[in-house]
Amino acid sequence: MIPTGAFWNSNEGLVMKKDTREYEIGNKNVDKLIDRLTCESCSRETEYLIREILTTAVKLGMESGDEGDLKLVNNALKELRYSFKIFTPYRDVKKVIIFGSARTRKTSPEYKTAEIFARKMTDKGYMIVTGGGPGIMEAGNKGARAGKEFALNIRLPFEQKPNPFIYEKNKIINFKYFFTRKLVFIKETDATVLFPGGFGTNDEGFEMLTLVQTGKSRPRPIVMMEPEGSSYWTQWKRFVRDQLEGNGFIDKEDLSLFRIARTADEAAGYIEGFYKVYHSIRYVSGLTVLRLNKKLSSSALDRLNRDFRDILTKGEIGLSPPTDKEVRSNEYLGLPRLIMNFNMRNYGRLYEMIEVINRS
Repeated sequence: MIPTGAFWNSNEGLVMKKDTREYEIGNKNVDKLIDRLTCESCSRETEYLIREILTTAVKLGMESGDEGDLKLVNNALKELRYSFKIFTPYRDVKKVIIFGSARTRKTSPEYKTAEIFARKMTDKGYMIVTGGGPGIMEAGNKGARAGKEFALNIRLPFEQKPNPFIYEKNKIINFKYFFTRKLVFIKETDATVLFPGGFGTNDEGFEMLTLVQTGKSRPRPIVMMEPEGSSYWTQWKRFVRDQLEGNGFIDKEDLSLFRIARTADEAAGYIEGFYKVYHSIRYVSGLTVLRLNKKLSSSALDRLNRDFRDILTKGEIGLSPPTDKEVRSNEYLGLPRLIMNFNMRNYGRLYEMIEVINRS
């Protein structure tokens, strides 16, 4: 029998560890089986998470007899697991997700612009992610350099098949659920580009804006592509400004969360510029840490404190070494940092601050 607070490891044998768990089955025999399976299937660093996942699976089996509920959880977990497996080797490469209509004609300016944009971004070292279908999605995969693209296809009743321009078939992921597909779209990419489209495109665009506006997604460049002759996003922005901002449903600064671009060069320039000095963000124990590609001058730091004091709950924006959590996780330890008590609300203003940083 394995004592409480001990875990079995095939290499180390019985390992004693302080038991601080609150989330468990409550049946000692079942909890011990979960402990042993945990230790046989993961690293010491992740064992607490794997134990909770296994505990959740057992709880589902004990609490639910609804086959539909269990199928949903099972399929969603399998889709996420496989997606993480495919993307993990490429996590250090920046990626752009391209959204747009599946009905866009091959002869349209939108299709041609998407193709050119994808080629430019892969030439700059980025990878392209699309929904894998026809129209704008096809243009994105067609324009990307071979091996530099992913396709996250959705299985539909009328059978949306992957377009023929995905050269490495292991980079095609087929999803049953829109919600898992959309989660992977956002989690695994660093920039969003939206071409004109229908309900799906608007759904993806508004969800992306909602996630960055609420801090549920890291700041990222969001570009609305409006090729010559189109007024799609100009009219969309007018609606957002008149109806959403005009009625107080969003703040004026939330319009800074996205940018309308009319050429592939303009869109590519904005995305590259977004990461010129700004590198990434990390929230640590109530503090917001901005990792930078270069150290800011004292005058630039003074300007940030002067112009963006309104988004702080207290104190000032200051230079900082890596936090203890970042050191333990080995997160970009060679990069300079800014640290501040951000109010976790005014993300439009945070975008404006990132723009100022990138001009420093």
